[in-house]
Amino acid sequence: MRNVLITAAFAALFSPMLVAQGLIKVEPNSMMRLPGNTSVLLIERLEVADHGTLLVPAGLTEIRVASIHLGPDARIAIAPSERSFRLEVATGEIASGAQVTARGAPGTFEHPAVAGRTLVVRLENVTTESLLIDVRGGKGTPGYVGLMGANGKAGGCLWGQSSKGLDGYDGGDGHAGASGGHLRLEVPQAFPTERLTVRTEGGEGGMAGAAGVGGTGGASKGCWIYDTAGARNGRPGQAGQTGAMGAPGSADIITF
Repeated sequence: MRNVLITAAFAALFSPMLVAQGLIKVEPNSMMRLPGNTSVLLIERLEVADHGTLLVPAGLTEIRVASIHLGPDARIAIAPSERSFRLEVATGEIASGAQVTARGAPGTFEHPAVAGRTLVVRLENVTTESLLIDVRGGKGTPGYVGLMGANGKAGGCLWGQSSKGLDGYDGGDGHAGASGGHLRLEVPQAFPTERLTVRTEGGEGGMAGAAGVGGTGGASKGCWIYDTAGARNGRPGQAGQTGAMGAPGSADIITF
């Protein structure tokens, strides 16, 4: 692996898509983002200390690490993308509570939910206390809140009765969650797979849109000769429905 890294470092001089790094270190309880000007990154040694987070931008599609150390509750967070991502590690240690996440993004009113990323992880001579690999889909876009009904108008002493408030509009339905990602895990036959936790569920459905409030009825008005009665309030609309759960992803464990 080290020879591959050295060779690739020279190749990086001629290829802007391939970059080699010596040491990347994330301090405890801190966060670091990798550069996004390359698609393949070669790292001689990667250290993510206790409760640290390494952010991987969407443009990166492959990271090869000669030696890795993930401290307790350390995390490698891979940004959502429709392109697959590969993480290859030659040697190292992974402490309890460490995570590799490639979850999808939640939906917004401008963009739909994004599926969990397709992820290939190859661990060669790596000792692991526990490891969570998470490729769950993003939560669905919430439904729109129903519009409020218009308020009624108060009656006058010389003209017209009070008008009722209009009914509120129905809330929109939440959108379906995005599908879970697809994981391919490549490990030696002796690797303790019982120490792994894999999450591939689809994203939760979007929240139901709240019902619109009914408009307020026109107020009563006391006049010299007679009074005008107040009108009734409008009825609230109906709340929307919660969106459906996204389709589950898949996980395959391949031994060598």
